[in-house]
Amino acid sequence: MTRPEPGPGPSDPEEPQPHVGLTPVGALVTCASIGLIGGWALRPLSQQYATSSPTPGWIQFGTLVFVAAFLAVAAWLTRRTIAQRQWLEPRHAVNRLALAKACALVGAAVAGGYAGYAIGWIGEPAQLAGERMTWSALASGAAVGMCVAALFLERACRVPDADDPDAAGPGAPGN
Repeated sequence: MTRPEPGPGPSDPEEPQPHVGLTPVGALVTCASIGLIGGWALRPLSQQYATSSPTPGWIQFGTLVFVAAFLAVAAWLTRRTIAQRQWLEPRHAVNRLALAKACALVGAAVAGGYAGYAIGWIGEPAQLAGERMTWSALASGAAVGMCVAALFLERACRVPDADDPDAAGPGAPGN
């Protein structure tokens, strides 16, 4: 007597289909914590091993704002496309989902890094300490915006269940 192979088979329709879950909050908090520690450690390390500490500026802030805006527009377009039941190439959907997941984690780490760098300058009598704290705080806020926009894009990539009549949209049969 032979036993059947374990696992789902073609005759078992009740097995859930594999899917990609949303980015867990724990992963975002972990990335932000690692970035916070790294950013906080950057000031003493740069003072010990370099001639001067880096000074963030408008380029870093502007780049993060640009990426956040790009992700927000991509999220809006993706959500609109899926809500209207228009065709979205599977590879494009997967690329957008991968971009969203990566940018959410990187955005959290960068936000933590800039926040840690700003915290590292609190109470320091250095000449550019105020400027470093200001630009670091602005860049940290822009990175949070990048992370939030990436999470919106990730959620926009979700396709509503076919069984849910409320999620089907206005153009679906039966509405």
